[in-house]
Amino acid sequence: MNHPIHITTAIFYCNAAPHVGSAYEALMADCFARHQRRRRGRDRVSFLSGTDEHGDKIRRAALNQGRDPKAFTDELSEVFHQAFVGLNIDFDYWVRTTDPLHEQFVQRMLERTYQRGDIYFRDYEGLYCVDCERFYTEKELLPDNLCPTHNRPVELISEGNYFLRIDKYRERLLDHIRAHPDFIRPERYRNEALNMLAEPLADLCISRPKARMDWGIEVPFDHRYVTYVWYDAFWTYVSRPATASGDIDRYMREVFPHTEHFIGKDILKTHAVYWPPMIFAAGFDQLFSHLNVHGWLNFGGARMSKSSGNVRDPVSYEKAYGPDVLRYFLAREVVYGLDGDFSDERIIERYNADLANDLGNFTSRVLTMAQRYLGGELTRAPDIADPDTDGRLAASCADLNDRVGALVDGLAMNRALEAIWQALDAANKYIAATAPFSLARDPAQLPRVAQILSNALEALRVIADSLEPFMPVTAGRIFDLLEVPAAMAPQPYGHGLRAGHRVKPPVSLFPRIEKPRV
Repeated sequence: MNHPIHITTAIFYCNAAPHVGSAYEALMADCFARHQRRRRGRDRVSFLSGTDEHGDKIRRAALNQGRDPKAFTDELSEVFHQAFVGLNIDFDYWVRTTDPLHEQFVQRMLERTYQRGDIYFRDYEGLYCVDCERFYTEKELLPDNLCPTHNRPVELISEGNYFLRIDKYRERLLDHIRAHPDFIRPERYRNEALNMLAEPLADLCISRPKARMDWGIEVPFDHRYVTYVWYDAFWTYVSRPATASGDIDRYMREVFPHTEHFIGKDILKTHAVYWPPMIFAAGFDQLFSHLNVHGWLNFGGARMSKSSGNVRDPVSYEKAYGPDVLRYFLAREVVYGLDGDFSDERIIERYNADLANDLGNFTSRVLTMAQRYLGGELTRAPDIADPDTDGRLAASCADLNDRVGALVDGLAMNRALEAIWQALDAANKYIAATAPFSLARDPAQLPRVAQILSNALEALRVIADSLEPFMPVTAGRIFDLLEVPAAMAPQPYGHGLRAGHRVKPPVSLFPRIEKPRV
């Protein structure tokens, strides 16, 4: 069924500029979204991201610079937005938690939940991490009351606050996870979530008194309080599209169940344990489709994060190596769900081996020969004249899009690219085995040369089309060189290029990078 699908990244915390770790999440979600658009059509897929701008951590960061929190987040949200635009991440919605429409939506959800009796007030004393924006129990902390995520001391806070009943929905959530084995994926994170839900849950504090922290959305039933940042941020996933639909309840019933959340493993608990009860407590009966959880990127043996200062600017890689290189490296090198290692040396190795040698050289060779031997015009349609050589090439490209798509559906981005490179390897071996550059010395062999080059160019078209979700700029450049219109790009092997089709002379897609000498 071609139902609509909604894809989200986590809402990025707006206290510092984005780094490669945050770009990884957005880039993988973008690959997934581009694949879904190809399958379903652009109008059946929505892709959302944005910035999380409220809370004590943001307020303190702004005040430390002597700035107003709104001006501070205005600037940083735009930094995030422009960085992702520069990485060719194709969002349909960019939502800020300070957007008036979003603030009104959150207040509506608060009021709705309060009227249902699932929000109540009580005095509370707890151990609070400013960086996590959450309270911890003593058993969750490291020795000396250190936050397990940030390795910093938590603060003891005593105050009255509003709480959301979440244990009320624990069994219902457990039943859902058990009935939908791939609800949280990869499976290791499903098992972690089940462990988190194995014991009764403490109700969730969802407010802060304005007397202590006023940078947030005002609670509609008590003007002395603002809502807790996580409650605010979760509704970002639906506030804009649900409001735009004109019927929030219908949207939550018909579209939201087909939502794909992409998040990092550090926020598994908030999304697997807190977010579903918020949905149920607001009176909505259905949960999202999948929680797709990725690991961390490590640089120099340590996790890449803003809090540690161990970060790399993703846009700098786009400028240094050209479009698509960073997204290709991350998708090919990192197994989704596991931690991955990131280094400049490894990027250069992948660039030279995979992009300059394999893809770039093949593209240049076949286009050069097409100009030299055919004057840039195909004289034969792709065909299997030789069942051995031509047949192997055709088999390597047959159903490539379907094979790649199935792997992307399962979040196996690295294996999808391996499948594409297997087809590219077959195409390179085809040129070596048929040797059109040698055959062309004999005028009697020129018809066979024409057939070989038509087959090779057709393989390049299919490979470029399969590569589009991962390397959209590169795929577009290859289509331009092949003079392939949009309608021809997704056609199966053998149903694209025709006799009489003209191609352009080659350009260098990926000039080789020489490693600096030590």
